[in-house]
Amino acid sequence: MRPFIEVTPIAWREGEPKRTRRAIPEETPIALTFDGSSYAVMMATPRDLEDFAVGFALTEEVIDAPGDIESMEIVESGGGIEARMWLSSGVSQRQRARRRSIVGPTGCGLCGSESIAQALKPVRTVESALKVRPRELVAAMAALQTQQALNARTRAVHAAGLYAAGGIIVREDVGRHNALDKVVGAAMRGGVPAEKGVVLLTSRVSIELVQKTARLGAPVIAAISAPTAMAVRVAESAGITLVAVLRGEDFEVFTYPERIVEEALADGA
Repeated sequence: MRPFIEVTPIAWREGEPKRTRRAIPEETPIALTFDGSSYAVMMATPRDLEDFAVGFALTEEVIDAPGDIESMEIVESGGGIEARMWLSSGVSQRQRARRRSIVGPTGCGLCGSESIAQALKPVRTVESALKVRPRELVAAMAALQTQQALNARTRAVHAAGLYAAGGIIVREDVGRHNALDKVVGAAMRGGVPAEKGVVLLTSRVSIELVQKTARLGAPVIAAISAPTAMAVRVAESAGITLVAVLRGEDFEVFTYPERIVEEALADGA
């Protein structure tokens, strides 16, 4: 499936109707199955689905590493796509013991949680000695924005990124949670050292995005919009530096500001 289609809506400009052309992103049901059993159906953009499947499985705590998936196939089925994964023996047994099925709308991060305790489950503590200069944050967000090819065409998708090891991984999706899951999957599959990286988001920061970042092990989140109160509390408990409202050269640091070092300190260190 293509990640977008071309349509010809009627555009009203200065009080006059005119036929125009526009690209709009696809929104496709993606069924994630483990060992032949359905686990979740998410509405997502049909691109980078191997990354999405691995990242989703990791952030849902179905697996601990990509190697826990023995095989995978992406298959078009009906009006959607199935990401079929077969797990290693031990992981498969664990999964059967906790199996659940959720159905979520676009990028629904916590839909289907069976209890309040599950939605607010404790997150791992991220331990990292990473220090980031302000200009690095600005450059990283600028790099993310220049690599949003699908959004440049449609103006209707989110992006997430991981800035680490001198490079950046960028993934896009109609759902902000899906975009981050794709980044998690790409990083894990590529062996990128997330503990030395910055997660980048083109959206507000909500609790599930912090939970996914903690699961990845990245010590810093930087987003163009503001965080929720719960996201700040979870970032604080997880040891994650939360940077938000990063626009141009301006930003705000909500937790663990000691990771964001002044230029003079960094140059003199």
